[in-house]
Amino acid sequence: MLVPVILSGGAGTRLWPLSRELYPKQFLPLVGERTMIQETALRTAGLPDVAAPIVVCNEAHRFLVAEQMRELGITPQAILLEPIGRNTAPAVAVAALAALAGHARSPGQGGAPVLLVLPADHVLKDVASLGRAVTTALPAAREGRLVTFGVVPTGAETGYGYIRQASKDGPVRRVAEFVEKPDAARAHAFVASGDYFWNSGMFLLPAQGYLDELGRQDPEMLEACRRAFEAAAVDQDFVRLDKAAFEACRADSIDYAVMEKTSRAAVVPLSAGWSDIGSFAALQDALQPDPAGNVMRGDVVAEGAKDCLLYSTHRLVAAVGLDGHVVVETKDAVMVAPRAASRT
Repeated sequence: MLVPVILSGGAGTRLWPLSRELYPKQFLPLVGERTMIQETALRTAGLPDVAAPIVVCNEAHRFLVAEQMRELGITPQAILLEPIGRNTAPAVAVAALAALAGHARSPGQGGAPVLLVLPADHVLKDVASLGRAVTTALPAAREGRLVTFGVVPTGAETGYGYIRQASKDGPVRRVAEFVEKPDAARAHAFVASGDYFWNSGMFLLPAQGYLDELGRQDPEMLEACRRAFEAAAVDQDFVRLDKAAFEACRADSIDYAVMEKTSRAAVVPLSAGWSDIGSFAALQDALQPDPAGNVMRGDVVAEGAKDCLLYSTHRLVAAVGLDGHVVVETKDAVMVAPRAASRT
């Protein structure tokens, strides 16, 4: 059984003023008519033996998640509420516990759960490519491998972490190492070598296998997550993780806590027009420009402007003679910055 796990804990602070703490980017229709979390939920449709998703989110966002899933006609099997952010390793752990609990209640609805972990704030232009990559990775995940999807790089990006493959043999390849965000020179060398992928933050993991590996690498984290889940309170459509237990959990990413240490890490290449929309420059790259290279959303007029992102939500924005700038207007704020500065 394939269980989508949607991680919706990010705040998207680099997209201020569009993205706010109480209304972050995953709940906004930044690149299409649907919001980013809705697009994430829909991209699992058509995958084999797929179950209803599990969503892990900040407690403050619970009604946003529920309403946006309701608009799609999707009923998650669980919406897990984090009383405090503890990064992705604990988030995936509590999702694995929820998936296993659901499978124990309905053992006849497919085999042991395999988690398809998807951040809620990513863009994929070619969703079919993700489906093919998941199908390729499924046998390895069912055999106990912890699979990540490595994005085939289209440039020497310094804003992403990288994954080095151990060899190019076969569609599922052993991971040699995870590499932190490089400087420009190293990024160019990585891409030129053909041995590196961008680290997408998307994974295909056997639920029990992930918990077993987390228990080997960080038993205290696993125990804290187990206590938080077992003492959780069910509140209407939500599962409130126990606050004291979850707060006692160490915060860490799945990369640091598990993937960099395990001998079972594998990578499947992915070419799907992926972006994490981590900056306004990335948002501009994800949208279709006009002949002058401008991307305009909302009530915008551009005269003699080129290579600009001009985004209005409430009032007319007029840009005259700007070159390579980002202008974002919201009800209570206006942000103007050179495109290069908006990458940070």
